[in-house]
Amino acid sequence: MREIVFDTETTGLSFAGGDRLVEIGCIEMVNRVETGRSFHAYINPERDMPAEAEAVHGLSAVFLSDKPLFGAVVADLLEFVGDAPLVAHNAGFDFSFLNGELKRAGRVEICRSRMVDTLTIARTRHPGAKHSLDALCVRFGIDRSHRVVHGALLDAQLLAQVYVELTGGRQIGLGLAVEPVADTVVELVAVRAEIRPPRAHAASAEELARHAEFMKTVKEPLWGASAFG
Repeated sequence: MREIVFDTETTGLSFAGGDRLVEIGCIEMVNRVETGRSFHAYINPERDMPAEAEAVHGLSAVFLSDKPLFGAVVADLLEFVGDAPLVAHNAGFDFSFLNGELKRAGRVEICRSRMVDTLTIARTRHPGAKHSLDALCVRFGIDRSHRVVHGALLDAQLLAQVYVELTGGRQIGLGLAVEPVADTVVELVAVRAEIRPPRAHAASAEELARHAEFMKTVKEPLWGASAFG
């Protein structure tokens, strides 16, 4: 199954309140294994960058001023995403900005039935624990030392690893292909073993006499009468 793990960076918390998308990063997975394909874009929000938002992701208005508008990257983004489920952490937030930009660009919004929220999965599997991306990386031993500030592509890469752990671990992507056996008839042949006559186990009178003579030469044998008397 093909899935897209993605993350966004924005100018704030509310698209309806005037905030805009400034970065999106997507990672392709097939059967919960990263394929190496990704999509990444910085986007000019056509507005200022609040200091508190810049402190989170490090993207300034100056840096974004020469980046393309969302309308210039949307075709490539939609082609990459295709009809795959979209996995995000606190997915409702990312979907609100993605769909807001799509609507603003005159595109069809992505149905929320395609949304997979790793935050909800984490809360279900680990109630009472911390569920931030950083906390989940610590829980699952995922290296996040290079995450100095938030970045959409880097966070999507980390989330892809977290998603695998939340949904069963690394063995998910290691399934073996089973090829069907085509119209093979196996004939079972019963083999009758050769019947041999029973072996005679009783000793002859001569054998018994020789054994008695031998026993006379053995001092205190464990199996003789002297061993018990």
